[in-house]
Amino acid sequence: MKIVEEIEGSGGLGGVARMTEVIAALEYRRTELIEQLRSQRLASWEEIGQACGMTRQGASRRWSRQAQATSFGDAAAAYRRGRPPYPESAVDWLVPGTARSVLDLGAGTGKLTQLLVARGLDVIAVEPLAPMREELIAAVPQADVRDGSAEAIPLEDGAVDAVVVAQAWHWFDAAKALPEIARVLTPGGTLGLVWNVRDHSVPWVAELDRVLHRHTRVEIDSSPSIGTPFREVERLDVRWEHALTRAELLDLVASRSYVITMPAADRDELMHQVGELLDSHLDLRGRKKLTMPYLTRCTRAQLAS
Repeated sequence: MKIVEEIEGSGGLGGVARMTEVIAALEYRRTELIEQLRSQRLASWEEIGQACGMTRQGASRRWSRQAQATSFGDAAAAYRRGRPPYPESAVDWLVPGTARSVLDLGAGTGKLTQLLVARGLDVIAVEPLAPMREELIAAVPQADVRDGSAEAIPLEDGAVDAVVVAQAWHWFDAAKALPEIARVLTPGGTLGLVWNVRDHSVPWVAELDRVLHRHTRVEIDSSPSIGTPFREVERLDVRWEHALTRAELLDLVASRSYVITMPAADRDELMHQVGELLDSHLDLRGRKKLTMPYLTRCTRAQLAS
């Protein structure tokens, strides 16, 4: 094998270090290839597992989260159309009244960014996926939109008074993101996390979730622990309702990461089942406007001064 031949003769710790570098480079390249296969829907998890000498479940567990995290660019327009905004009371709570500059981290298509700009704040929106940034720039041209990630934020030290993360914290590597967020915050600055969670106590919403989770289930911790150097962690839940059309609800489903990364046949079947639910459920059929109940879950923490 050519790679082995290149490092043959390198013994001791130097040889181990060189071998480690080679293995890391190969693993990085393998991940890139798998992400390409999944994003272009060229291979199933079973086929990828066979190619890697693993089971379908093993391959899916190892790479699906990464594939899902980078999948939203494939459905950026649907994401913009179908995802709900956030209640004003939640934004009031997440961003201190004294804040003047705010970083929207993992900003997506700008659902929260738009609300921050409307408050007259100086808003920087950081988003790693180009298709999402394009939607964001079109929707919120007043924001300073930048390419970057939570693990490598393109801001100088102490640049902002508050950092907010909407529907994205679960995609971050918290061990790397927390020091970066602390670095770009002013002393005593605030970190705010927020998720819109569908209210499953409503019968038709519970039935919708049953349909979605028949194919896959994604568990998200919407009340995560926040470690040092943050303190005074607080929680707030806000119940509210979002009016949307049938088309917007279908876009909401289509923009879910696990739906985007499904094989085409499974995705088509899922969308068909959702359409059947809309046509048949007593609370939904014949209605042009729907009301989706949400529980918006908020976490905020303060950076130690």
